[in-house]
Order: sequence, then structure tokens, then C-alpha cells
Amino acid sequence: MKNQYFGDIGDYGKYGLLRCLAGQGLSIAVNWYLTPDDASNDGSIRGYLSKEKDRRYDPELYDALRAMCARKEQDVRLFAKRGMIPGAIYHDDIVEPGPGSPLSVPEKRAARECWHRRALEVCAGAELVFMDPDNGLRSGRPSARKDAPKFVYASEVCDYYDRDQDVVYYYHKGRRTDAQWERAKRIMLECCPKAALMGVTYHRGTQRSYIFMVHPEREEKYQKLLKGFLETAWKDCFSDEFSNIL
Repeated sequence: MKNQYFGDIGDYGKYGLLRCLAGQGLSIAVNWYLTPDDASNDGSIRGYLSKEKDRRYDPELYDALRAMCARKEQDVRLFAKRGMIPGAIYHDDIVEPGPGSPLSVPEKRAARECWHRRALEVCAGAELVFMDPDNGLRSGRPSARKDAPKFVYASEVCDYYDRDQDVVYYYHKGRRTDAQWERAKRIMLECCPKAALMGVTYHRGTQRSYIFMVHPEREEKYQKLLKGFLETAWKDCFSDEFSNIL
């Protein structure tokens, strides 16, 4: 997640989903996987904020995002202060190590682990942890690659899951074939084979999927929550990714 993306069409759907879940009594921790802004034009799709017809999906959220963008308050920390996701807790430290870090490979891995441990502490106690990286999920443990801060790694997801928290993470199909995407969606089953997977995909702007990895005893609960979400006005923008909700 980058602050330069804040308030774009993707954020509208993302926060709409989280607000709906929190509104049903689910306690949520948001781990933004925040990375520094860069010179790209990504995240500039905000034309919906001038289209009143788009307000109907979540008027309160729409008005807040429009006001913040109009005032150039494009900062997740300012959004958190508004309390738009009822009861949510937030981890907003920049993912370490940052781009261009002079650290050695072992030092980079240690810095990432330190960042992750802080996130675990902050997000403790929530039923559902939302992980919001720039690009999605990678298998294994965090590497020292230059682009590592843009991904959540399977080992990090497992750390939350193994302490009895459910997880939802941002993912996108990108240029994968349908067969590659089906395999990618199920990466977490390699390390958590008993987990129940479900997800929804947002179709405004670029495709954005939200993959839920939940404990089997709570699978029915999440199916009901997501089914309810897909029966709101958001049904025009989202679809069931695994065909196990509707």
C-alpha cells in the first residue's frame, strides 16, 4: 500500500468490504504493508469521486474519501483517525527494509522480521487480520529481493493463522493465465492444508481480489458474512472468487 494510491477506486471497494464486515461485529486489524510513494502514476483513478451515482454503494465512506482527496489528505493514518472501519486497529509502519537499503542480505531479513514482529504485536486480539501489500502474496519466507516490501509472504500469513486469527489478503491476477491464477489462489494450502479458503474480487478499475484464509470451524460464519456483503449494493462491483459463498 502507498499513500499515493489513497482514495482511488480500489480503496473505495476495499474499505467498503471491511466496513461491511466490521459493521456485522467482526473485529478487524489492518496491516497496510505501507511502502514509500514513488514517481509512478499508479493509484490515480479517482474519477468516481465526481460521479454521484457511485455514492450509493457506501455514502458515508464516499463522502469521507472525497473530502480527504479534495483536501490532499491522502494518508492512511488520517483515514484511521476518522474511525471509518468500526473498532479497527491499524499497523502503519513502513515495511522494512526500504528501497535502496544498504543493508546486507542477513540484515535485510532481520529488518523485515523485526517489522513483522511489531505488526504481530499491534494486530493481536483482532479476529480478522487484513494484509494489504502493493502486489499480493509470495510463497515461502521474506527474501532480500528489492521488491520484497511489495509482497506479503506465506510465512507471515501463517504466523497470524497459527495463533488462531483469520486472515484476508489483497491479491491480483495480473498477467496469469486462468490455470496459473487458480494455483496462485491456493498457495496458502501448501502450509495450512486444513484452512478454508474463500474470496471476493472487485471489478472496478484493475481486478483486485481479497482472499480469506479462515479456520474450518468458522468457515460457515465467513460464508454468511460474505454472502451478506454480496447482497448489498456492492454486488454490482464484486463477485465470489471461489464459488463457495453464494
